Amino acid sequence: MTRRILTVWCPQWPVVAAGKHAEIAVVLAANRVVARSAAAAASGIRVGSRRREAQRCCPDVVLVDHDPDRDARSFEPVVRAVAAFVPRTDVVTPGMLCLDARGPARYFGGEEEMARQVADAVERAAPGARAVVGIADGHFASAIASQQATPSCPVIVAAGGSPAFLAPQPVRWLAVAAGRDAETASGGPPDLAELVDLLVRLGLTRLGAVAAMAPRDLLARFGSIGVLAHRLASGVDERPPQGREPPPEWDVTQVFDEPVMSVHPVVFCAKSLADRLAAALAAGGQICTRLVVVAETEHGERSERAWYMGTGLGAAAMVERVRWQLDGWITGPREGSASDEPDASAGGAGASQRDGEGSASDEPDASAGGAGASQRDGISAGIVLLRLTPAEVRADDGEQRGLWGGRSDADERAHHAITRLTGLVGQDAVRVPVWRGGRLPAERYGWIPALTADLDRPQDRRRNTGHAAGHDGGGGGPWPGALPVPSPPVVLPEPLQVEVEVLDAGGSAVMVSGRGTVSAPPATVAGRAVTSWAGPWPVEQRWWSPEHHRRLARFQVVLDDGAAQVLTVERQRWWLAAAYC
Repeated sequence: MTRRILTVWCPQWPVVAAGKHAEIAVVLAANRVVARSAAAAASGIRVGSRRREAQRCCPDVVLVDHDPDRDARSFEPVVRAVAAFVPRTDVVTPGMLCLDARGPARYFGGEEEMARQVADAVERAAPGARAVVGIADGHFASAIASQQATPSCPVIVAAGGSPAFLAPQPVRWLAVAAGRDAETASGGPPDLAELVDLLVRLGLTRLGAVAAMAPRDLLARFGSIGVLAHRLASGVDERPPQGREPPPEWDVTQVFDEPVMSVHPVVFCAKSLADRLAAALAAGGQICTRLVVVAETEHGERSERAWYMGTGLGAAAMVERVRWQLDGWITGPREGSASDEPDASAGGAGASQRDGEGSASDEPDASAGGAGASQRDGISAGIVLLRLTPAEVRADDGEQRGLWGGRSDADERAHHAITRLTGLVGQDAVRVPVWRGGRLPAERYGWIPALTADLDRPQDRRRNTGHAAGHDGGGGGPWPGALPVPSPPVVLPEPLQVEVEVLDAGGSAVMVSGRGTVSAPPATVAGRAVTSWAGPWPVEQRWWSPEHHRRLARFQVVLDDGAAQVLTVERQRWWLAAAYC
């Protein structure tokens, strides 16, 4: 039987989590707008705009750095409010969650009535949030339905109607991959996002056109990602048929000898548990798509969450979700939670128990002390148990990465480091390299403030596209007379270049004529003997501009200590421009 999925989406959740929903404010990640308030939208600011574009539209806009931990921490009251309707919810990402709608809908008098009550409960739990609800067969169709809903009008796709509902939708919806970054429709897996661009160029602009293709053709051309696109476009839930519940021995548990009140030690232990679980799954050729995280305190207080990701949760993703859950449980809001709402707790929890949806409730004893008190007043004792349970696994199809290029873990770490340094030392103090083009080593790259760079696509700054406006000839080449590869690892910018003395065997200064001839072979550089040398290579730039005209020559020398250097001579003055070692 096809699963009926209800998806709750809170648009612009990062702005709500930052408490700026009533102001003209935007949330920035990698210097791009990822969320905006209603007032900012009225000012013309769009999601995906650069920081400078947002400030140009509204100079008084409030800029807030994106903080996923803050988003998850603030989303905890919303999860509790929805958990009153059904004990097991799948949190997709802060701002979006989904649940099985078939049983609770019968109790609440139909899917439309349930959608209305869920939206009301969410808006009470998170003031400023606008909750929209979509119901359809499967996670993907339900996520798209929620994008098209309004707070007063949920979108409910009739049972069996998901293929017809998806057919006229733009193919760009594939990039959301069941709800990830649904606001910009660009946060799915990188290979799926690239597939979307290719499908559009091929003329397949609607999901129905993709669904009409033969799966074997998509598999032959695009691999497993093409089959996933076909399944999504056809209205088939992204959970594959081989999804199953793993054996109990795959559960990993950490029992603490001493109660722990802080989040960080527990997350550190979660890293070890996640590595063990990921290794066990990998040994069996499996990947976890639904993870249940359970934490218990010394007084019996309990927090349980189910985290879902159709493409699979790796060890790093598991640890991240453990941190999100514990932050919301231990340090999250302690007042105004869903358990304090009489309407949400009156019928919801009882309904979920009557429908027999399972015993994994986030509020196992909300009516009588214990966990109910913890949900309302925070935990009263330290954590003594942490358990990670893979509730659903599937065969791991693997992911074929390119031999070069693409975004790596090192890029992610560098991005986070740049963001932290910018907050510590100021916006203009942190700079990143950008390709400018040129013949001399110091000209090829320049430095620009990190806040003006696109940190999401660092390859755009490294390629020879010459997009640095205002720089002479900022193009990809051919740059005749440029220094050939390999490039020297140490390049001195012109203000920091060191003037050196280059002498011949007789102790006279080496001169270079206007025709590029050397008065005598160089014998010493700054007092060190030259064992080999090459040059000169004359360079004449901007001959048409009297103000910027330059005429110089470049040499390469190897000294007696093995050091290889690049020297330039301009107006008979020698400079150390770069070094190979």
